Amino acid sequence: MRSMTGFGSASRSEKGLALRAEVRAVNHKFLQLKLRLPEELSNLEPEVEARVRERLDRGAVNVNVSLDSSVALAPIELDLALARRYRELLEKLNGELGLGAKLTIEDIARLPGVFHSAPDSKAVAEARQVLLAVVDTALDSLAEMREREGSALARDLGSRRESIAAIAARIRGRMPVVVVAHQENLRKRVAELLGPGSTLAPTDLAREIALLADRLDVTEELTRLDSHLAQLGALCAKSGAVGRQLDFLVQEFLREANTIGSKCNDAEVAHAVVELKTEIERLREQVQNVE
Repeated sequence: MRSMTGFGSASRSEKGLALRAEVRAVNHKFLQLKLRLPEELSNLEPEVEARVRERLDRGAVNVNVSLDSSVALAPIELDLALARRYRELLEKLNGELGLGAKLTIEDIARLPGVFHSAPDSKAVAEARQVLLAVVDTALDSLAEMREREGSALARDLGSRRESIAAIAARIRGRMPVVVVAHQENLRKRVAELLGPGSTLAPTDLAREIALLADRLDVTEELTRLDSHLAQLGALCAKSGAVGRQLDFLVQEFLREANTIGSKCNDAEVAHAVVELKTEIERLREQVQNVE
């Protein structure tokens, strides 16, 4: 089990390049990526994104790579022919309009194309290797932290599982007493309503008692709850991304708890259901952190 939150970083210096990568991850329903690469390496964003998606399944992930390099990945070049052509045209325009303006080097230098950068394909190829290596190392660091936190989450989910199982056992033990008590109350109420001397066919009373027992029966809900608890245990022991499965499972837990609460009109069971929902809510909060 892995947590969705974590931080990983790595630095690498090679072939005149110095790169540092930082990866931060927090909770998110899906995988949401934000990448910040040096401008000189921005064309590698799709490759870095694919790298991250191979390793992570959920979370809001920020990847930031900074470059401190003595190697010029995109050296600045001067187009001297273009600069001369600009000068000729500007001088011609100046003369034609009779402006008498003085042309300076700054005027020409700021014109488009006079100075431009041309990527050094060899240097960029070498930088690509260093970049991917440092991102991989940062992702390894992130994964290690997420796994450590995931182990703690698994232990806590196991504790919640035991608590839910104990509450379900209390409800199961209480239900026969609840059914008998409701049946006795039904007999007394029928006798009070009919008054002395009145009789009710035993078959009619038996039918009503049977209907009452059926309305109070939560065996099916408790059985499904047991099944969900077993599945929770299996998911906690499973490797890989299980967060979405746990999200769905928590909803099923809550559905069974609500049904039990609506079926049984008993103070002790009602208190147990409140405890049950509290534990399920705690379970839900922790599941939000699982990848």
